[in-house]
Amino acid sequence: MNSFNIRVYGILQDEQNRILVSDEFVKGDYITKFPGGGLEFGEGTRDCLKREFLEETGLNITIGNHFYTTDFYQQSAFNKDHQIISIYYFVHCNELEKLKTRSKPFDFSPEQIADPDGESEVFRWIAINDLNENSVTLPIDKIVVRLLKNN
Repeated sequence: MNSFNIRVYGILQDEQNRILVSDEFVKGDYITKFPGGGLEFGEGTRDCLKREFLEETGLNITIGNHFYTTDFYQQSAFNKDHQIISIYYFVHCNELEKLKTRSKPFDFSPEQIADPDGESEVFRWIAINDLNENSVTLPIDKIVVRLLKNN
């Protein structure tokens, strides 16, 4: 059965002109993406993003302007019967000091990646000047990076 998988992501920039990314270990793969996740039935996109940020980072965010929504066909990497629609918003947070981040990509503790079927994530800042399409893994995120850099 073909269906849509709607994802909602936040673009969080700090006062040092850095963008927050999530380094994740999912189903045996290492990916770097913007923080966020899947829309649940009955949930609005902004509510989804607030929930996902709180679950993943522990941060309460304020959602700003819409930035981008997928405008092309993208098949899911994890389920060939799903089409991905990703929605990106700028987000703001006044409690960034609460966020634990790493300085190196995929800086997981050994127990975080011991189970090949497990999932783990750590967060990292990338200076906007250093951010490029190779900084992220997902095809839609690469387009968002290109758009961010061109604005």
